[in-house]
Amino acid sequence: MDRRHLGNSGLSVSPIGFGAFKIGRNVGTKYAASYDLPDDAAAERLLHGVLDLGINLIDTAPAYGLSEERIGRFLSRRRDEFVLSTKAGEEFSPETGSRYDFSRGAIEASVERSRFRLRADVLDLVFIHSDGRDREIIEHSGAVDALRALKDRGVIRAIGFSGKTVDGARLAIAWADAIMVTYHVNDRSHESVIAEAASRGVGVVVKKGLASGMLTPDRAIPFVLGNPAVHSMVVGGLNLNHLRDNCRAATAALHAP
Repeated sequence: MDRRHLGNSGLSVSPIGFGAFKIGRNVGTKYAASYDLPDDAAAERLLHGVLDLGINLIDTAPAYGLSEERIGRFLSRRRDEFVLSTKAGEEFSPETGSRYDFSRGAIEASVERSRFRLRADVLDLVFIHSDGRDREIIEHSGAVDALRALKDRGVIRAIGFSGKTVDGARLAIAWADAIMVTYHVNDRSHESVIAEAASRGVGVVVKKGLASGMLTPDRAIPFVLGNPAVHSMVVGGLNLNHLRDNCRAATAALHAP
């Protein structure tokens, strides 16, 4: 697949990224249909298949269960082939659900745990994993300062914000290398801030572009990637054939006359 510069971050990403939620967690999800968690062998085949398709952005998070650990274990020898994106601020356990802590110490500790699980000395991109209190997190927690300091230390190449509100995304543009926003044909609320971010050299990664499986790829992918301000669209799943079809749809959409 073609590569696109992720704003001014210095990273180049494929227009389709792989969202690694389903290889690590199948409880407390927002998907309409339930699914079995793949075993190690299936997860390993899928991850290698993703890279072989030309997808070079893999997005995970501590809150995605086994996801980080599996990526580190199965893809460490191919580390130079992909951009590794994770998050900080949310942890999850089946017993207690999600727990959020955006203090500076918690963010620093989260990043260290992610580096260990992912077997990566340097993380390419780390997003703050907002619980919806976007403005409060950006303005009154230690999360932004923590990520800036880790970037200055060389532990992280680029920092960003994965939020839930237009206001939060707009505030993040002032300091972030990239923002992650929900955007699809039935939710265009972030359209203006997507354009603003791209115009200011901030990378734009779209999450939930298929509306958590409610939209068909042949409709959703051309819409999202048809916006020139979008640099990549993260798509999850456990079926490599479906991911292959998504890549074909992306290529067709980007090369349409």
